[in-house]
Amino acid sequence: MQLVVGRIGKPHGIRGELTVEVRTDAPEIRFAPGSVLATDPARVGPLTVAAARWHSGRLLLRVEGVADRNAAEALRGVVVSAEVPDDEQPDDPEEFYDHQLRGLAVVTVDGAEVGAVDDVVHLPAQDLLSVRRPDGREVLVPFVSAIVPEIDVEAGRVVIAPPPGLLDLDEAETAGAPGDDDAAEGEEGP
Repeated sequence: MQLVVGRIGKPHGIRGELTVEVRTDAPEIRFAPGSVLATDPARVGPLTVAAARWHSGRLLLRVEGVADRNAAEALRGVVVSAEVPDDEQPDDPEEFYDHQLRGLAVVTVDGAEVGAVDDVVHLPAQDLLSVRRPDGREVLVPFVSAIVPEIDVEAGRVVIAPPPGLLDLDEAETAGAPGDDDAAEGEEGP
């Protein structure tokens, strides 16, 4: 199975080195020289790692066929994936691979059905769970422990403690809208 392990950032220097936003707990394995990485978009890959090193807390890669800054710039924003065994699990019991979460039932802490995890959205600031509601709508749930206190892969469920309005965004947008009768009460005319 393919596992997303990073996203290529801006070039480093003029010799084609790439900065990488690491999304794996084992970069020394996933980005080892000789590793072949699948790419999204697929047309720019696969990429074979020629060398990897850390510089100022950032992973730098050299990949075969990329020898200058222009070639490195052309790869900016590309998501890279590595082949991992289907039964591989993260070392930390509090971490999960995206494929482990897809399809899990989502319920609130008081047991109300919310939907099912459709995908995991990785943003620079934080990750989000894309939850498909029974009516087909998508709700994005911040993937933080305060809002997602429990994940039980074995039981097939994710428990969430949504803040007010998170699950009912359509209703929250119309409640208290300007022009409501309640908002105009007590106003005097000219």
